[in-house]
Amino acid sequence: MPGERVPGESRTVDLGGPVHYVDFGGPEDGPRVVLVHGLGGSHLNWDTFAPLLLPHARVLALDLPGFGRSEPGERRATVHANVEVLHRFLVEVAGEPAVLIGNSMGGMISILEQAAHPEAVRGLVLLDPAVPGPRRALDPLVAVTFALYAMPMVGERFLWLRRARQTPLQRVREMLRLVGVDPDTLPSAVIDRSVLLLEEREDHTGMDRAYLTAARSLLVQLADPRRYREAMQGVSGPVLLVHGDLDRLVPVQAARDVARRHPAWRYVELDGVGHVPQLQCPERLADEVLPWLAELDALRAGA
Repeated sequence: MPGERVPGESRTVDLGGPVHYVDFGGPEDGPRVVLVHGLGGSHLNWDTFAPLLLPHARVLALDLPGFGRSEPGERRATVHANVEVLHRFLVEVAGEPAVLIGNSMGGMISILEQAAHPEAVRGLVLLDPAVPGPRRALDPLVAVTFALYAMPMVGERFLWLRRARQTPLQRVREMLRLVGVDPDTLPSAVIDRSVLLLEEREDHTGMDRAYLTAARSLLVQLADPRRYREAMQGVSGPVLLVHGDLDRLVPVQAARDVARRHPAWRYVELDGVGHVPQLQCPERLADEVLPWLAELDALRAGA
């Protein structure tokens, strides 16, 4: 079972609106690592993984607008709007080129940021990123869920009903199972913090709107991926692509296809792992990420 998280410092910065982030710490002179969560995620997704990086890097995890503790207000939560927020975070908070570690939608956002602003990104670690792939049969539950999200009014009603009929604890446990994590394998404090986050939210309508805006924007990117593939071709820095072979949301065939298209990227496939390896197997993931970071530092020192 993963150990307890090393508590980080919770902060909020104005980046065209409040953006919450956690500074997990790490050596001040170490490389910056910025953690970017996926759809429906938050800084809490990194609770058990971030501490494993602390001896080697200064680690920051942000909540994109509409997620975690970054209430959206009137801001849009599209993929491209969040790329701009991430870029401002790198410039104004990280303060130097950073390694981006992005999961799911956060992987897509990290790819688009690197392609648009290569000077701000030292390298990418993509954990089960949302990527296009060959035609394939989707998991039935995932297909139905995202079909509901895509329909105006229906998606809003679906989220409202789920919130009305389920307790925060039930919602947390259901989401964890969907992404391939057995809730009973996580430290209880991780579950408790996730439940508390849901209970403390004030703008439920705004958070639902942001979630559906992000989901629909994500689907648009994947439905016609030509511009997204161009951005992937434009990625110039080192990339580590990690994917679980039991991922229900982004099937492993999509990651294999991307790895074939980008032979310069390092590809690691984790057997028996789902959509969020940073929660499901943080130590195993760190065993892949830390040597890659060390190689990156060696290349920088050599240069």
